[in-house]
Amino acid sequence: MPSLTYANYLDLEKLLTLQKPRSTPPEHDEMLFIIIHQTYELWFKQLLHEFEKIKKDFSAGDLFSAIHSFKRARTIMKVLVAQIDILETMTPSSFSSFRDRLDTASGFQSIQFRELEFMLGYKRASTFAEVAEQFLTEHVEAKRSASSARSYRDLLERLASPEIGKRKADKITSAEIQRLHSKNAYTPYQANRLLRVLSSLFTFAGKTHVVPVGFNPCRGIEYFPEEGRERYLTTLELAQIGEAIREAETIGLPYTVDATKPKAKHAPKEASRRTVIGPHAAAALRLLIFTGARLREILHLRWQHVDFERGLLLLPPSKTGKKTIVLNAPALAILNALPRSGEYVIAGTSVDSPRSDLKKPWKAVAARAGLTGVRIHDLRHTHASVGAGAGLGLPIIGKLLGHTQTATTQRYAHLDNDPLKKASENIGSRLAAAMGDLKAPRANVTSISGAKRSKKPARLG
Repeated sequence: MPSLTYANYLDLEKLLTLQKPRSTPPEHDEMLFIIIHQTYELWFKQLLHEFEKIKKDFSAGDLFSAIHSFKRARTIMKVLVAQIDILETMTPSSFSSFRDRLDTASGFQSIQFRELEFMLGYKRASTFAEVAEQFLTEHVEAKRSASSARSYRDLLERLASPEIGKRKADKITSAEIQRLHSKNAYTPYQANRLLRVLSSLFTFAGKTHVVPVGFNPCRGIEYFPEEGRERYLTTLELAQIGEAIREAETIGLPYTVDATKPKAKHAPKEASRRTVIGPHAAAALRLLIFTGARLREILHLRWQHVDFERGLLLLPPSKTGKKTIVLNAPALAILNALPRSGEYVIAGTSVDSPRSDLKKPWKAVAARAGLTGVRIHDLRHTHASVGAGAGLGLPIIGKLLGHTQTATTQRYAHLDNDPLKKASENIGSRLAAAMGDLKAPRANVTSISGAKRSKKPARLG
């Protein structure tokens, strides 16, 4: 064991690597900004340490030690105030040179500072609306994808805040949450989603000491049963989809005109009423089927993310981290044949922006294929279902889809029937052989009694 030194006692090697400017190239004053705030956090940690000791000293009746710790805490606070003088040596222009790199980060997000406020008695009761905004800005927008953040905000502002927004967060009861949940029973999936978001909000509020730790009025409320939302396309339906896409990108899909509309008389003749979808829209639909990727992963795909040599899509970090999608031969063929128009694989209305959605082309193709109730996300489910039905195994399917949780892939467990079929075939063949009903037994089928059959005839029943 190496001898103790100043450097390894303070773990300086690690400590001095924690200052990581985000500006490129690094702005000179950003290092100062980081060190000042890291120093604040270290002093906050010491203050919390001192106040914990003060509480114990008071409980033990040791007033002398408590007063000594108070004096130390007061001196630390003086140092904290003095640090502002150092920070003020940074000019507004130097701060603005890297401020945009900080995104939504703010000193108000310091959990230790909130713990100090709470410990010192600053316990102003926040309304639910205030807590919801803090939850969205400090937690959701900082740690979730932009689409998830929009979904969280929509649920809270549209469904929760109008009902309980003015209530003090720490006074909200389980009965109120139950009524809110039940009020949205006509949309069980949305109601359950709201309940999960509310539960996450109160957990966050407890961790930041806005409400007492462990306080969660969502606990114990039963979720509504949900019908499976997954829809898997059959082989026939896939053939119809393929035919519809080919028709759409060549001669176009027929459409109808409402004869009652004023402009109906100016519409093209019926034989000419066809809508052609562009090559990028057609490619996007095929890539969704062949790769099992999410819609935004395809629409926001840049050419720089495509590794043709290794047959991979190397996607940038998202809410599930970095992701690599394996490209099969059909997917590679689509990408190789697709004309390039800007940095995005699926060209949008301009070369600098991705396509926003596939609602119109998918609606037209699905209608032409005679499919009802099929969402575009079901193409991803179909990709997985084909793999599960082929007996590829749920771990492999999960990796192909980029699932970080094995539980997510379990939804396809009932389709992973190849091992079950083999087991059923094995059992059935053994039983049939024992009953004398198997006229042409398979080479790998043995009798139920094992290698050595008893001389006595088997009795069934």
